[in-house]
Amino acid sequence: MTRISPRTVLRRTAGRLAAAGLLAAGSLAVGAPAHAADPVLTLGGPAETAVHPYPATGSPQASALEITVHNPDPDGAGYEGEVTYTLDLGGIEGVAVLAPAEDTGSDCEIDGPRAVCHDHGVYAGLGAVADFDLVAAEGSEEGATGTIEVTGSADGVTFTPFFTRVTVGGPDLVTKRLPFERNLRPGDAQPAPITFRNQGTRAADGVLLTLRYSRGLEIPERYANCVYNGEAGEDPFDAFAWSTALCSVEGSFEPGATYTLGVPLSVKASERAYHDTFVYRVAEDGPAQRSAQRAGAAFREGTGPELTLTKAAASARGADLAPWDNQQEADFRTENTADFVAVGGTGEGAVGDTVTARVGHRNDGPAWIGNIRSGEPVATFEFTVPEGTEVTGKPPSCQAVTREDRQVEGRLGAERYLCSSSMTVRDGAETILPFELKITDVVPDAAGTVLVRGPWEEELPFDPEPANNAARWVLNGDAPGSGGTGGTTEGSSGTGGSAGGAPGGPTDGASGGFGPGTAGAPSAPGSTGTSGSAVSAPGGSLASTGTVAPAAAGAAVAALAAGGVLYATTRRRSARG
Repeated sequence: MTRISPRTVLRRTAGRLAAAGLLAAGSLAVGAPAHAADPVLTLGGPAETAVHPYPATGSPQASALEITVHNPDPDGAGYEGEVTYTLDLGGIEGVAVLAPAEDTGSDCEIDGPRAVCHDHGVYAGLGAVADFDLVAAEGSEEGATGTIEVTGSADGVTFTPFFTRVTVGGPDLVTKRLPFERNLRPGDAQPAPITFRNQGTRAADGVLLTLRYSRGLEIPERYANCVYNGEAGEDPFDAFAWSTALCSVEGSFEPGATYTLGVPLSVKASERAYHDTFVYRVAEDGPAQRSAQRAGAAFREGTGPELTLTKAAASARGADLAPWDNQQEADFRTENTADFVAVGGTGEGAVGDTVTARVGHRNDGPAWIGNIRSGEPVATFEFTVPEGTEVTGKPPSCQAVTREDRQVEGRLGAERYLCSSSMTVRDGAETILPFELKITDVVPDAAGTVLVRGPWEEELPFDPEPANNAARWVLNGDAPGSGGTGGTTEGSSGTGGSAGGAPGGPTDGASGGFGPGTAGAPSAPGSTGTSGSAVSAPGGSLASTGTVAPAAAGAAVAALAAGGVLYATTRRRSARG
């Protein structure tokens, strides 16, 4: 019996992607959803895993097998009980052997025809169960295949089983890193002559080229054998503004041969580019691979000439022996700016009334801003409450800041609040958040302030006009426009109760990203708001109000994992009960 500890193979949603890059690991497969009264958790992993043939001399080379679990809990609470995962290895007897991973521990036990892993709880979202190593069985022949079944059990939970096929031998497509120029200006375009080599033991029967590029990049060409999902959607958590192209090239791509595009693609920095990433990946083509990478998005066919590669005679299919080297990525820095503008407003009311102050910021562009590597928030805005009012309701993404304890999550009645953005803020997006203020004393021209800055108390490095990073929200002002100057947006006010919805409730509109469901809120009719330079902090910079913690990423960092499927994962527990 061998003891083995599962490794955290699906990286934390924030932070580690900066070092690991956007990872790819063959096509993702999950079990079919079950229909049961209990919560349903779905087991998954690669649909097929190839192992290197058993060598004539020396030790066999290992391939990774990663098992995942998806908990679709809409409340994000997760499951807290004891969980057991079982891998039935009887189907790969004589084909492959499950081997210990690099680290050791007591989470999993491999005992003959099965492996059993014990854990406590399952976070909401997609997370790691275990990472194993697979090697070919001694005496196995190339082309031998078998199946591993993965099941789970826990009190009050239903698990869908998962099956992965294991095959001895296969293609190994290795993508070459391209020497891109990384410092660009809007409008700059450069060729992308994507090249790969098959270092495996079998030919690849057709190739699927996957291209993913963030909002500031464009691929001008539209090839007939490619499909494109166009510009990403308006949801701020929709893969952070990624676009995708999938190109299918027929033919047999032989072991030991190198292939390149007949005509290079172009990668162009658009007028909204700032920090952007281009990901290019090559895998053996097939319906499962294409389905996994489409991930439910709507694609359109190209109308230009076909994208071509060198072709050879037909051959048998096989899973990729080392899918981690199928993919490369490049980060670009474009010389550009994004003008973030603070949005204030006005309100009226008497003692005892509750008014809704809708405050925030907008991005006047031209660039979009996204921290797609680190997953950190792009910006933070601070709202200082007007004199004579008390906060009775706040957005869930905002934290109280006090002189005594600097930052207190969830506190009402404080004088100042910090609201961290998501990791992306689109060009043209506006984010307006509601604060419920109870009037305790009528103070003419009582002014609250709105300050927009970087997440670590710094000025925004991409903002060409820091003067408009501050605005006012004025209660019971003497004259119209007392909330500030500059562009206008609908502000809000209300009397005798809550205006514009429940305290701290979600709002609708263009995606800007200060917390999920809080972007671009419409305001109560008949009220005005302002944005611009009505307020300036001492010394010409924004006031320091304490540390701002990065937002929990959740859907904040994408990985091109499991065959290029763009998804975010929850972190695995660092300590066990």
